[in-house]
Amino acid sequence: MTADRYDALIVGGGPAGLTAAIYLARYHRRVVVVDEGHSRAMWIPLSHNHAGFPDGIAGDELLRRMREHAERYGATILTDRIETIVGRADAFEAQGSTVTIAARAVLIATGVENRRPALGADTHRDALQRGMLRYCPVCDAYEATGLAIGVIGANTHGVAEALFLRTFSDRITLVAQETIDLGAGDRAALAAAGIAIAPKPLARMDFSGDRVAIHLIDGSELHFDTVYPALGSDSNNALARQLGVELSEDRCIVVDTKQRASVAGVYAAGDIVMSLDQISVAMGHAAIAGTALHNDLRNRDGKGTAS
Repeated sequence: MTADRYDALIVGGGPAGLTAAIYLARYHRRVVVVDEGHSRAMWIPLSHNHAGFPDGIAGDELLRRMREHAERYGATILTDRIETIVGRADAFEAQGSTVTIAARAVLIATGVENRRPALGADTHRDALQRGMLRYCPVCDAYEATGLAIGVIGANTHGVAEALFLRTFSDRITLVAQETIDLGAGDRAALAAAGIAIAPKPLARMDFSGDRVAIHLIDGSELHFDTVYPALGSDSNNALARQLGVELSEDRCIVVDTKQRASVAGVYAAGDIVMSLDQISVAMGHAAIAGTALHNDLRNRDGKGTAS
């Protein structure tokens, strides 16, 4: 199959990838976005902290508008999964399920995936839409102000999330998913903040009523208005590893101040870069990455200055 050739291949069509596409298209670059359609932004029922939308905007609507914006200026957006990328600056080749793409540069915006509690897909989606299940306290803890909040994950990560949420409510309980793994320091911090610890680990969650019912392994129940799983996330870094770019201990892509990865011609933006996982941050990364990519191509073509 003959590869279509682009100035830039963007892998991932979330806020980072689409913002980069808008910038690059407006720089008159031939740019293609390849996206599976699994952006975490799609989970957002209504974002209230995205500037310019004081009444909130749903994640899928925001992405729809961003895709339309990018396509208006000439970006190509394809639904596919990029399985492999090989090559070097000015000569990358990517293979998807149905496409083969040649590109001078690659921008990885594949994000991360939250570790979910054991719930069916329909139950999970419905709980998110009803605000009974939440993953991002930075995004939406304001909406949980004063509510009874359950935090799933009795380890250091769970403790940190529970303490962060304490700003918004004094009705917080930490619930272990499997085992309670808390040191004396964590227990002291929780006690000082007035955060309760469930006596036994989680058995199952029930979202069928007006409140979340958490059943513990001893048969007892706790009830909450909303629940935050604090189970961590996994970076979608398979393509980065193929390309041999440097990764952090958290398995995110290490970049310089221009969002360049350690391999020439490779850039990264959004949650795949270790930072605050926010739409606004992802868009800022993308603006920097897209501009650096454009200027680096200009320099290689002898139309700019070294940077």
